[in-house]
Amino acid sequence: MYKFFVKENQIKDKKVQITGEDVNHIKNVLRLQKEELIQVCSVDTAKSYITKIIELNNDNVSGEILEECFETTETGISLHIFQGLPKQEKMEAIIQKGTEIGVSDITPVKMERCVVKLDEKAESKKIERWQKIAEVAAKQSKRDKIPNVHSLVSFKNIYEKLEKYDIVIVAYEEEDRTTIKQVLKQTHEKHVQKIAVLVGPEGGIAKEEIEFLKTIPNTKVVTLGKRILRTETAPIVLASVIMYEFDEME
Repeated sequence: MYKFFVKENQIKDKKVQITGEDVNHIKNVLRLQKEELIQVCSVDTAKSYITKIIELNNDNVSGEILEECFETTETGISLHIFQGLPKQEKMEAIIQKGTEIGVSDITPVKMERCVVKLDEKAESKKIERWQKIAEVAAKQSKRDKIPNVHSLVSFKNIYEKLEKYDIVIVAYEEEDRTTIKQVLKQTHEKHVQKIAVLVGPEGGIAKEEIEFLKTIPNTKVVTLGKRILRTETAPIVLASVIMYEFDEME
């Protein structure tokens, strides 16, 4: 069953009005017809509904809510990826795959070894595009929430962003003692709900940055194994392992 996101004000009296780009997708791409069922999810409440299409026109698709879906596809944890800004196609892959896995937030970070530079105008367009990629991936994977893609943050301001998390996991290629497995095993003894992971850009994390990150409460610098992973691979590996561990605990 296909899934679509709407704002809460588009749901009223057990009726749903779908507008925008989804109208064309429903009518001309998927070629759905009256009486067919779709799933509609409110971006404001994360509530999902089984909905029957009752009318299609050029501007909107109307649906009748048949029942609420009480089973959620979301996990009990909040997982935020802080990603050293990589090249365009790599960031898009991280957002798409991270959304499918279950990540709740993604923030690009300007770090010492970042090759890509964004001015204010370019950043605004990038964030808009990245947020759309997250939305499309959320529909495909039947998420109940669309991850938030936040504005670019400078590394010098990272402390205030990370200090609020129960645990911050930093992937560092020069770490050779503490493993992600060890850190996650320790979290079983704690009530962890908010997790942040930080991955460097193509050139990795500078030593000065690592030393600064170690001053942030609850931060663990880990190795992901004997092989060096690409910047677009590391956050997906981290997210996958974390989601596996916490889904298993539920």
